[in-house]
Amino acid sequence: MISVQDDRQAVEFGAVTGFRDGFYRCLSARADALFVLCDAVSCGERPVTSLVELSLSPVFRRGHGALYDALAAGEIDAAGVWDVLVDGLPAAADEGPLLFTADVTVCPRPDAECSADRGHCHTSCRCDGDRKTIPGWNYAWLAGIQWGRSSWVSPVDAVRMDPDDDLVAVTAAQIRELATRLRAAGRTGGAGRLPPMVVMDSGYPATAMTDAVSDVDVQLLIRLDRDDRVFHRPPPPRVPGRTGRPPKYGARFECASPTSWHTPDATLTVDTDRYGRVEVHAWSGLSPKIQARGWFADRSELPVVTGTVVHVRVEHLPDGRAPHKDLWLWWAAPEGVPLDLDMLWRVYLRRFDIEHFFRFAKSTLGWTAAKTRTPAQQDRWTWLTIAAYTQLRLARNLTTDLRRPWERRPEPDRPLSPHRVRRGFRHIHDRLGTPARVPKPTRPGPGRPPGSRSGPAQRHPVRKKTEKTDTRQPAGKKQAG
Repeated sequence: MISVQDDRQAVEFGAVTGFRDGFYRCLSARADALFVLCDAVSCGERPVTSLVELSLSPVFRRGHGALYDALAAGEIDAAGVWDVLVDGLPAAADEGPLLFTADVTVCPRPDAECSADRGHCHTSCRCDGDRKTIPGWNYAWLAGIQWGRSSWVSPVDAVRMDPDDDLVAVTAAQIRELATRLRAAGRTGGAGRLPPMVVMDSGYPATAMTDAVSDVDVQLLIRLDRDDRVFHRPPPPRVPGRTGRPPKYGARFECASPTSWHTPDATLTVDTDRYGRVEVHAWSGLSPKIQARGWFADRSELPVVTGTVVHVRVEHLPDGRAPHKDLWLWWAAPEGVPLDLDMLWRVYLRRFDIEHFFRFAKSTLGWTAAKTRTPAQQDRWTWLTIAAYTQLRLARNLTTDLRRPWERRPEPDRPLSPHRVRRGFRHIHDRLGTPARVPKPTRPGPGRPPGSRSGPAQRHPVRKKTEKTDTRQPAGKKQAG
């Protein structure tokens, strides 16, 4: 008799094999070597600390020369990988929206003088305790997140940012592409389905992001960078018979001055186990005064960007400490989307799940340990890292928990952690099969002719962001000619 558990495992097994076949079709050059390199990352028992060590994995079945050739001359169809990753996204809970988060992390390359397009990337700390930047490549990530506590996310895109790239423009393009592919895959339709929501931290300017995706059917939830921000209510109706220019903004709303707060449009009070008493207030229709710089530097007329300001106050943190300050959020959504305060403050907490992915990708999957030379090689390695992580996520209910004696038992209602799934993934790899072809027997090449030299490699300085100049004419002056 086939049980319900067997049926569920058969569906999950088919999801893993379907993803592997779809990803293999996206490899247009050096496909076999790239695919088995991805398997070598997934089937490893220990963290990846060296790229060449992956050639010793039993699933690679090739020499170390094929490994370097795959990253140097391989080709990956990024648009095709997008579709495969979107198809593998988990379903939204009930009638809630699909949740995503955007964040930026650095691939540090401080001593790689032969690597091009390195920039000064922000880092939380350095060994000397003074510098806050490190030479490397910044990557803008977009990943799906889930409801409830989890260490799993669903990365769908990673873009390497040029030092001159604007974070708002890059992230807006990612969100626009995501909305298009979700619509094409039929993941945003249905009666009562809310638009997808993208959650961001305070590193993203809320007003600029709202303006950049104003024509996209998506919700934005962004933490405000400061708790002393000033907003304005809508201007009052124009008095009949009064002449002159009507006011653009209304009364001030100062986050740091409770006396300037008017009656909230929505309030919520709820008791929780981790945060105690949680109070949430929201004021809709607020807008900040926009200055002609950054995203709006080239605008001849500055727009009025409106949204909802959400204030969250908790009684204590999960470890029992008193909160240092309150939480201020900015929520912008298409017209007609209802305001759900209980969902908003809980959804923002899920943004931090991507930090677990960054730590796992860097410390275990070897995303920063590859030490690739060119940016194109690092891009290919990034897609392989995403593919390796995704098939681990799809197989998280299929692997056996190979728990060490000193490790805790997993909670019964929660999936295994990424570390434990990777530990057991090699035991189901043979059952999954592989679309990669068996390597042909060959002989070692003749190598470099005796006496020949390649010469010193080209050195590339760390690039600095180009300062933008204001090309607008001062008020009251006209351009000559």
